[in-house]
Amino acid sequence: METILGSSVPVFVFLTVLVFGGCGVLTGQTLAEGWKPVSSVLAYSLLLGVGDRFLAWGLFGEQLLSLWGFAVHTAVIALITLTAHRIATARRMVNQYPWLYERAGPFAWRARDPARG
Repeated sequence: METILGSSVPVFVFLTVLVFGGCGVLTGQTLAEGWKPVSSVLAYSLLLGVGDRFLAWGLFGEQLLSLWGFAVHTAVIALITLTAHRIATARRMVNQYPWLYERAGPFAWRARDPARG
Protein backbone atom coordinates (compact mmCIF):
# COMPACT_ATOMS: atom_id res chain seq x y z
CA MET A 1 0.00 0.00 0.00
CA GLU A 2 2.91 2.31 0.71
CA THR A 3 4.06 2.17 -2.90
CA ILE A 4 0.60 3.15 -4.16
CA LEU A 5 0.31 6.17 -1.86
CA GLY A 6 3.93 7.27 -2.11
CA SER A 7 4.25 7.32 1.68
CA SER A 8 3.05 5.41 4.71
CA VAL A 9 -0.70 5.32 5.35
CA PRO A 10 -0.61 7.34 8.60
CA VAL A 11 1.49 10.06 6.97
CA PHE A 12 -0.85 10.13 3.97
CA VAL A 13 -4.00 10.38 6.09
CA PHE A 14 -2.65 12.89 8.60
CA LEU A 15 -0.48 15.15 6.47
CA THR A 16 -2.05 14.94 3.02
CA VAL A 17 -5.74 14.44 3.75
CA LEU A 18 -6.17 16.28 7.05
CA VAL A 19 -3.55 19.04 7.06
CA PHE A 20 -3.10 19.83 3.38
CA GLY A 21 -6.67 18.82 2.56
CA GLY A 22 -7.81 21.43 5.07
CA CYS A 23 -5.51 23.96 3.43
CA GLY A 24 -7.03 22.94 0.11
CA VAL A 25 -10.55 23.56 1.39
CA LEU A 26 -9.60 27.04 2.56
CA THR A 27 -7.72 27.73 -0.69
CA GLY A 28 -10.66 26.61 -2.83
CA GLN A 29 -13.12 28.73 -0.87
CA THR A 30 -10.88 31.78 -0.99
CA LEU A 31 -10.29 31.49 -4.72
CA ALA A 32 -14.02 31.05 -5.36
CA GLU A 33 -14.82 34.13 -3.28
CA GLY A 34 -12.42 36.10 -5.50
CA TRP A 35 -13.97 34.67 -8.70
CA LYS A 36 -10.66 33.03 -9.66
CA PRO A 37 -10.74 30.44 -12.47
CA VAL A 38 -10.14 26.72 -12.09
CA SER A 39 -6.65 27.07 -13.57
CA SER A 40 -5.56 29.06 -10.53
CA VAL A 41 -7.02 26.35 -8.30
CA LEU A 42 -4.84 23.78 -10.04
CA ALA A 43 -1.76 26.02 -9.75
CA TYR A 44 -2.28 26.42 -6.00
CA SER A 45 -2.85 22.68 -5.69
CA LEU A 46 0.57 22.07 -7.23
CA LEU A 47 2.13 24.40 -4.67
CA LEU A 48 0.32 22.61 -1.86
CA GLY A 49 1.61 19.30 -3.27
CA VAL A 50 5.18 20.58 -3.13
CA GLY A 51 4.69 21.65 0.48
CA ASP A 52 3.17 18.28 1.32
CA ARG A 53 6.14 16.37 -0.10
CA PHE A 54 8.59 18.66 1.70
CA LEU A 55 6.91 18.22 5.08
CA ALA A 56 6.53 14.46 4.55
CA TRP A 57 10.29 14.34 3.99
CA GLY A 58 11.22 16.80 6.74
CA LEU A 59 8.93 15.54 9.49
CA PHE A 60 8.44 11.86 8.73
CA GLY A 61 11.50 10.85 6.70
CA GLU A 62 9.59 9.98 3.53
CA GLN A 63 11.34 10.14 0.16
CA LEU A 64 11.58 13.77 -1.00
CA LEU A 65 11.90 13.31 -4.75
CA SER A 66 9.24 10.66 -5.25
CA LEU A 67 7.45 11.43 -8.51
CA TRP A 68 4.71 8.89 -7.81
CA GLY A 69 4.22 10.22 -4.26
CA PHE A 70 4.05 13.78 -5.52
CA ALA A 71 1.50 12.83 -8.19
CA VAL A 72 -0.77 10.90 -5.83
CA HIS A 73 -0.64 13.42 -3.00
CA THR A 74 -1.12 16.38 -5.35
CA ALA A 75 -4.06 14.66 -7.06
CA VAL A 76 -5.79 14.13 -3.71
CA ILE A 77 -5.13 17.73 -2.66
CA ALA A 78 -6.33 19.01 -6.05
CA LEU A 79 -9.53 16.96 -5.80
CA ILE A 80 -10.28 18.39 -2.37
CA THR A 81 -9.45 21.93 -3.52
CA LEU A 82 -11.55 21.67 -6.69
CA THR A 83 -14.50 20.31 -4.71
CA ALA A 84 -14.32 23.17 -2.22
CA HIS A 85 -14.00 25.68 -5.07
CA ARG A 86 -17.07 24.32 -6.86
CA ILE A 87 -19.21 24.25 -3.70
CA ALA A 88 -18.18 27.81 -2.81
CA THR A 89 -18.83 29.03 -6.37
CA ALA A 90 -22.32 27.51 -6.36
CA ARG A 91 -23.06 29.06 -2.96
CA ARG A 92 -21.75 32.43 -4.15
CA MET A 93 -23.84 32.43 -7.33
CA VAL A 94 -27.04 31.64 -5.45
CA ASN A 95 -26.37 34.11 -2.63
CA GLN A 96 -25.19 36.97 -4.82
CA TYR A 97 -27.84 36.59 -7.54
CA PRO A 98 -30.92 35.17 -5.77
CA TRP A 99 -33.30 36.66 -8.34
CA LEU A 100 -31.52 34.80 -11.17
CA TYR A 101 -30.37 31.47 -9.72
CA GLU A 102 -31.43 28.77 -7.29
CA ARG A 103 -29.56 25.80 -5.85
CA ALA A 104 -29.45 22.61 -7.89
CA GLY A 105 -27.51 20.45 -5.45
CA PRO A 106 -24.28 21.16 -3.61
CA PHE A 107 -22.21 21.69 -6.78
CA ALA A 108 -24.54 23.49 -9.14
CA TRP A 109 -27.12 26.20 -9.66
CA ARG A 110 -29.82 26.72 -12.23
CA ALA A 111 -31.75 29.66 -13.62
CA ARG A 112 -34.91 30.47 -11.72
CA ASP A 113 -38.13 29.73 -13.50
CA PRO A 114 -40.07 33.02 -13.66
CA ALA A 115 -43.36 31.14 -13.79
CA ARG A 116 -42.72 29.60 -10.37
CA GLY A 117 -41.77 32.88 -8.76
